[in-house]
Amino acid sequence: MSWTNRFTFGGTGETSSRYRRLYGICFGMVYLYLLVAEILSGEFTGAKAIWAWLSLIAFVLSYLATVVSPRSMTERSRSTYPLLALTTAQAVVGAFVFGGGWLALPIYSTVLFAMILPPRRAGFGIAGMLAVVVGSGLLHHSDSTTLLILGLEVVTLGVLFIGVRNTRLLAVQLREAQGEVARLAAADERLRIARDLHDLLGHSLSLIVLKSELAGRLAEDSPKVLQEIQDIETVARKALTEVREAVTGYRQRSLPEELDNARAVLRAAGVEPLVRVSGTPLPGLLDGLFGWAVREGTTNVVRHARASSCRIEVTYDGEHAILEIMDDGQGDEPLRLGSGLQGLTERVREAGGNVEVGPGAKTGFRLRVLVPRGAAA
Repeated sequence: MSWTNRFTFGGTGETSSRYRRLYGICFGMVYLYLLVAEILSGEFTGAKAIWAWLSLIAFVLSYLATVVSPRSMTERSRSTYPLLALTTAQAVVGAFVFGGGWLALPIYSTVLFAMILPPRRAGFGIAGMLAVVVGSGLLHHSDSTTLLILGLEVVTLGVLFIGVRNTRLLAVQLREAQGEVARLAAADERLRIARDLHDLLGHSLSLIVLKSELAGRLAEDSPKVLQEIQDIETVARKALTEVREAVTGYRQRSLPEELDNARAVLRAAGVEPLVRVSGTPLPGLLDGLFGWAVREGTTNVVRHARASSCRIEVTYDGEHAILEIMDDGQGDEPLRLGSGLQGLTERVREAGGNVEVGPGAKTGFRLRVLVPRGAAA
C-alpha cells in the first residue's frame, strides 16, 4: 500500500477498512494536545480537573467509536447516529463548561456531521456548532480574534469535508456504474454468442439430423449402413440438444424479465399471479440467480400444483435477499425434487444461501430461497 493511499481513509471503494479509516482520522486528534496542556497547566484544579480528564477521555472514545461505526460510505450501522448524538452532546457540554481550548470540540463534531449526515442535515449541524462556539466563547469572554478563527474553522472544515464525502460518493457511484456497464456488456456478448450458436451450429446440426433420417430410409436394405446412419443421427440429436441447453443458459434473463414472464405463464395456465417486490434492487449475480429461481418455481407451479393462485415475493433489505413462491394447489401430495429444483438448490448453496421447499401453511407448496448479502462477490 502506498503512503498516499493511507490518507484516503480507506480508498475510494465503498467498503473501506474501518482500521484504515481510524488510522486516517487520528491525525486530526493531535490538536487535542491543547486541552491536555490546559489541564496540566494547573488552570483546572481539584474536582474540576478530574472532570476535565474524564470528559476528554470520554469524548475521544466516543469520537473514535463514531468514526468506525459506519459500515461504509453509504451504509450506517444502528449505533452510528446514537454515537454521533453522544459525541455532539459531549462537545457542546465541554465547550460551555470549560471554555478556552475546549471550544475546539465542536469543530470535531462538525467533521463528523460532514462525513456522516446528508449535505442538508450536515449544513444544519455546522450552523449549530457555529452557534455553540460563538455562544460558549461569549460566555467565557474569549477574545474576538479567537472566536473569528474558530468560527471560520467550523465553516471551512464543514464545507471541505462535505465536498470530500460527496467526491467519494461519486467515486463509489462511478465504480458501481462501471460494474453495471461491464455486466450489460457481458450480457450482450452472451446474447450474441447464443444467437451465433443457434443460427450457425444449431442450423447445421438440424440439417445433419434431417439428412441422417433421409439416408436411413434409403439404407433400409443394408443393416450395417443403417446402424451407422442411426448412430450419426443419435449423436447429432444429442449435440443439438446440448447446443439448445447452452443457448438457453446464455439467454438467461434478469429477475424483472423473469417476473414478467412468470405473470404471463401463470395467467396462460389459469393461475392468478400475485407479485410483490420490496427493498432495493438486487446486485447483478443475485439478480440472475433469483431470475432462475423464479423460472424454476413457476414451472413447477404450472406443471404440478393445479393451483388457482400463486404469490411471488422478493425482498432485499441490504442484508439478505429472499424469494418466496407460494401456491394454493395440491399441497398434500408427496414432495419430489426434480432436477430443476436440485440444480437450483446446489447453485444457491454455492452462493452461501439455502432453499426450503415444502407444504404451505394451509394448502399448496412453498419455495423459499434466502441468500445473504455478499453472495454477488
